Amino acid sequence: MAKFRAAVVQDGTSRQGTSTTLEKAEALIAQCGSRGANVAVFPEAFIGGYPKGADFHIYLGARTAAGRDDFLAYYNESIVVPGPETEHLGMAAKGAALFLVIGVIERDAGTLYCSVLYFGPNGDLLGKHRKLMPTALERLCWGFGDGSTMPVVETPWGNIGAVICWENYMPLLRAAMYAQHVAIYCMPTADDRDTWLSTARHIAMEGRCFVLSACQYLKRRDFPETMNNKLSDNGDEVLMRGGSVIIDPLGNVLAGPHYEGETILIAELDTDQIIRGKIDFDVIGHYARNDIFKLTVDRTPRAATEFVSGT
Repeated sequence: MAKFRAAVVQDGTSRQGTSTTLEKAEALIAQCGSRGANVAVFPEAFIGGYPKGADFHIYLGARTAAGRDDFLAYYNESIVVPGPETEHLGMAAKGAALFLVIGVIERDAGTLYCSVLYFGPNGDLLGKHRKLMPTALERLCWGFGDGSTMPVVETPWGNIGAVICWENYMPLLRAAMYAQHVAIYCMPTADDRDTWLSTARHIAMEGRCFVLSACQYLKRRDFPETMNNKLSDNGDEVLMRGGSVIIDPLGNVLAGPHYEGETILIAELDTDQIIRGKIDFDVIGHYARNDIFKLTVDRTPRAATEFVSGT
């Protein structure tokens, strides 16, 4: 038996930008550490922001100067990985002595990616995952990840991995995570609907893993002043209501879902529950039917350009 404490942070990006949000993240990480958390999970796009309500003024066959300015403002709040911001996050994880999983908007040249970063309790950046499939209008502002950034990270309580928002509706991606023996399945998201709870419970049952789902709580007043918002001009309007939750491998809800504001959910998790659950279902073991089904995962980085030297 190995027990550990997990924290799921439900809070929002600061409208003042990345530097202020980074300070908020550092304070929240410290709070998680002070409450005895060994693992802390933050929402999708916490650093850099999830621009809910933005449309970048794009129409089929047309772009606008105002939309380009909105994208510039969004780009300017993104971060380079690794970079100064990841150093700060690493120091915060080290100070709190925990494993940190946090959503960021990463820039690589002229493209933005919705990414998740992993940090160890020694402060090291252990890996990242770029969202493979942005959903709907997300494709206007984010690029597509490839198979080279689908890691799991070893912890004393089993492997930890992250699948972002509606990537969790991709059965083959879930299968790839299960095949890496993920024990702590993180779901940073911007989906605050009632249906998300059933998704999280299904994944916990399917993977016989702990599910830690983190969603932002964000009001209109917290949306960046530099960007147009099509949803509301009322500062009290809730753009994302949260719904963060912690679930065990048998689908039992241990904490949350919480919809009333900012919070940090804490739960003690017992890894024996993973094995208890696998007596009757192991999705990559005795329930897999490897004689019939097979999944091939291509981890090759997909660079746009390859430079070769002549002989």
